Amino acid sequence: MGNQVQWMQIVFCNILCSFDILCSLEERARKTVRGSADDIGWLQRDQSLPRTEDGTARFLEILDSVRKNEHKLPDSVVYLLVPGLFSNHGPLYFVKTKAYFSKMGLACHIAKIHSESSVSKNAREIKEYIEEIYWGSRKRVLLLGHSKGGVDSAAALSLYWPQLKDKVAGLVLAQSPYGGSPVASDILREGQLGDYVRLRKIMEILVSKVLKGDLQALEDLTYEKRKEFLQQHPLPLEVPIVSFHTEASITPSVLTALSHVAHLELPIAADGNSTRIPVVMPLSAAMAACSQLLVARYGEMSDGLVTRKDAEVPGSVVVRPERKLDHAWMVYSSVKEEPGDQADTSQVCEALLTLLVEVAQKRRHEMAMKDE
Repeated sequence: MGNQVQWMQIVFCNILCSFDILCSLEERARKTVRGSADDIGWLQRDQSLPRTEDGTARFLEILDSVRKNEHKLPDSVVYLLVPGLFSNHGPLYFVKTKAYFSKMGLACHIAKIHSESSVSKNAREIKEYIEEIYWGSRKRVLLLGHSKGGVDSAAALSLYWPQLKDKVAGLVLAQSPYGGSPVASDILREGQLGDYVRLRKIMEILVSKVLKGDLQALEDLTYEKRKEFLQQHPLPLEVPIVSFHTEASITPSVLTALSHVAHLELPIAADGNSTRIPVVMPLSAAMAACSQLLVARYGEMSDGLVTRKDAEVPGSVVVRPERKLDHAWMVYSSVKEEPGDQADTSQVCEALLTLLVEVAQKRRHEMAMKDE
């Protein structure tokens, strides 16, 4: 009798273990099938967060004025451009825009951060950049962060606002995965596609071994990490914010487009002159492929890496242009000249920062009215 009871207990335990395994497999399969479907746009669904304001029409008006050589950016502030992931390996990242601002007589810097570092580490470095600029110029700083650079910049303001509130005039987040990125999540999260094709291991080798970076830089852009960070460190409501997001073109023409990312210096010739050869990459084709994948899997429009929904910061003025622009367009020019009837990257950056100045002025006026 005792042996029979013991045998039944063993069978029952095995049944329970099998059930747990089946449930675990079912949950894993559900995660794999759903992917990031439940996470995309979570910021917009959170009713406790402040609503956004559509500033697209005003942005287009400003952009039209900029293209007519009507420039309104003040020289009473310093402009800090913050690059995104892998920018250390693209020497021309933001260089064209910095030169454009300098020609207008504006003080403009590119933050020299390690692009493959964690959000918290870069936030600390950006905070130190801002303080150094402020104490050297006695001017407040307007920031424009692209991609992860926008996330890093926002984190600096969230973590160090008491030290920075008198030194920062506002922030533009351009194509930034403020709410998270389905690409990062699907590569790195357990139970996602990256588990099955070993993308996580490949990315770990690429970032840590090849690029000498920290995989945490990519992990910080997953939905879990963004939700955790924003819950603990929300952006101060008084910070003037402009969000800018776009949609990549998936037309056949982008497959042949090449982006100019660097220069290769050839040895000095007999005549004493060196030759510069442009280093180009098919970034537009890669962005188009990623964009098509996100549409096919989630039905979501994106610039190739960041969905339009995840790029909108709660409480910000949002710019939602209809023009097709991929994620790399903001910082790398195409080898093919821009069409004459379209604004270039530097003009877009100028228009975004001009809009931010207006948003900041309006915010100060509203606060003054409340104090009366």
